[in-house]
Amino acid sequence: MATGGVRKRVLIVGGGFAGLKAAEALKDADVSITLVDRRNHHTFQPLLYQVALAVLSPNEIAQPIRAILRAPNTQVLMDEVVGFDVAAQRATLKSGVVLEYDYLILATGSTHSYFGRDDWAPLAPGLKTIEDAVEIRRRVLLAFELAEGEMQETGRHPALNFVVIGGGPTGVELAGAISDIAKLYIRRDFKHIDPAKAQVLILEGSPHILGAYPEDLQKKAVEQLAALGVQVRTNTRVTDVKPGYVMVGDERIDAVVTIWAAGVKASPLGELLGVPVDKRGCVIVDGQLHPEGHPEIFVCGDLAAATSEGKPVPGVAQPAMQMGEYAGRTIALEVRGETMKKPFIYADKGDMATIGRSAAVANVKWPFKGHLSGFPAWLTWLVVHIFFLIGFRNRFSVFRNWAYTYAFFEEGSRLIVGDQTLPGWDTQDDPKGDLTTRPISQS
Repeated sequence: MATGGVRKRVLIVGGGFAGLKAAEALKDADVSITLVDRRNHHTFQPLLYQVALAVLSPNEIAQPIRAILRAPNTQVLMDEVVGFDVAAQRATLKSGVVLEYDYLILATGSTHSYFGRDDWAPLAPGLKTIEDAVEIRRRVLLAFELAEGEMQETGRHPALNFVVIGGGPTGVELAGAISDIAKLYIRRDFKHIDPAKAQVLILEGSPHILGAYPEDLQKKAVEQLAALGVQVRTNTRVTDVKPGYVMVGDERIDAVVTIWAAGVKASPLGELLGVPVDKRGCVIVDGQLHPEGHPEIFVCGDLAAATSEGKPVPGVAQPAMQMGEYAGRTIALEVRGETMKKPFIYADKGDMATIGRSAAVANVKWPFKGHLSGFPAWLTWLVVHIFFLIGFRNRFSVFRNWAYTYAFFEEGSRLIVGDQTLPGWDTQDDPKGDLTTRPISQS
């Protein structure tokens, strides 16, 4: 029992990778844990794009937090933290409840950044949540449905141009998956249009896609995207997003669907702590993941501006999980009267991004070092992601659906939910009067 016979109170804010790992590390500790999240489920974000492009259903990559955290010392609240009193060690929830804590683990991740142009958000959705994935799926599938209907009615339709803004892993994965859908999985579903003629374009502002990857894997990614028919334009900054098109300087690029994958910013909760943050809003932490002057607070995952062995820790799933586990283990030691002597060290196991059916790149650093591309990288990516899915049921259903999709070229979740309109569909004009042959600009 903790000092004085009263258990220390641990408040975990965020039910993502870091928050769950922290709770798991504390399940046998002599503490009382409260985890607060706005949603009742944990989402396996690396597979969100598979929901967005109709390969998987939302329930296959998400699981109720209560079903994951069943330890006797843990309770879960579906609520939202809206303020902190760090001096009094209290957090205020949206419902009005005030929670006191002895330790705070803040792991609320990141959200989309439109670089000051939040008016672009309704026209170019990003991909962070299940809701985002369902909305992207709606838009992509609806574009083909509207084209089929218009072709049957008028004999023409706007060119099926899909523009992905941002060439990081999410952008590359989305672009490759859209191409796969159009050229492989729905090619026999329509009578009046040819989905295979759809064009996909990645617009990347920097000189390279997958900027964090080695140069040889960047080149392999471009080659594999080209094989799928995906165009890549680097050093290309979008200056405006409008219904049905984007602008690059004075150049207009028509798009039946525009998707945002260009930037992220930290959750606003970091700034509410009143501690130093970087330009993205990430909390600057020391070697033990504490903000300056607050050893009772741990900041983990995307929200932390952390370094390990002199290098910035990337904002992806693996370091978030390791941070959460480190924070939990540190608290477990302290309530036993011991001290965590080692700083947080990120064990980098590598990065991988899938590009399409049997196509991927992988910068493997553990258990061996190597650069993989093509089918070996794709197979490695599949095994790793199934392994880290939470719950046996999820692993089994995901593997079953992937196997079926791979063998029979069938997508299992092509459902359009919500309204049946696309931004800009009715405003795409063609001065030549030939809506079926207006390609994405090649310049």
